[in-house]
Amino acid sequence: MPNVHLTEPMQEYVQGQIKSGAYANTSEVVRAGLRLLMEKEGARQFYNLKAHLEDAATAAEDGAFSEFDPKAFEPEAFTS
Repeated sequence: MPNVHLTEPMQEYVQGQIKSGAYANTSEVVRAGLRLLMEKEGARQFYNLKAHLEDAATAAEDGAFSEFDPKAFEPEAFTS
């Protein structure tokens, strides 16, 4: 198990969470924090993808696209 070094204010916060009954131990508090970071990262990736898709849609609406040719893209898929 890895050791985690917390600053004094962090340690006090963790102890407060445990005393309040919100968490049973330090590991639970740390896991909850990591879950939040993971969710935040996932949301950041989602909104980044969404922005790219919106840019691509705008470009396509403005005529900046070319027709997709599946045979040129994957010619081996069309051979018998």
